[in-house]
Amino acid sequence: MTPTQMSATLTPSPEVTFRAPDVSDGVRLWEIARDSEVLDLNSSYSYVLWCQDYSRTSVVAEVDGKVVGFVTGYVRPQAPDTLMVWQVAVDADQRGLGLAGRMLTALMDRVEGDAITRMQTTISPDNDASQALFTRFAERRGMTITRRDYFAPEVFPDSHEPEDLYTIAPRT
Repeated sequence: MTPTQMSATLTPSPEVTFRAPDVSDGVRLWEIARDSEVLDLNSSYSYVLWCQDYSRTSVVAEVDGKVVGFVTGYVRPQAPDTLMVWQVAVDADQRGLGLAGRMLTALMDRVEGDAITRMQTTISPDNDASQALFTRFAERRGMTITRRDYFAPEVFPDSHEPEDLYTIAPRT
């Protein structure tokens, strides 16, 4: 192996910063969601509003000053100890690096100070990647994960898949 080849294999991956989003990140969140081609795309306004009103319960990942991923969430009104994760998205060129799981960890680490001990999300039955992401997250934290039927396809006005509710909670 030449010195140049050795240098290339030892090049560290870029540093990732995790932080709460601000209003100026709303457009970028919308772009990442749009470019994912799999997330339900909300209006650009909703992403800007989310960054304003739910920044404490959301996180963005930044590489070299550019937002490359996000998790949006909120505290469930009927369960103030529960963070409901709305969307998780990562830029195509950042996928496969464990960024989604690291964002979930950074977010949960932050909100645990607010007495939030559980996480919930909905996932369609055919979304193996999201099921694996949340299962690995629960395992890393030593928590349980359960699934139950939540929204049947008939409740949606379009051809939306059903959504199952996953709950990640401390072991009892």
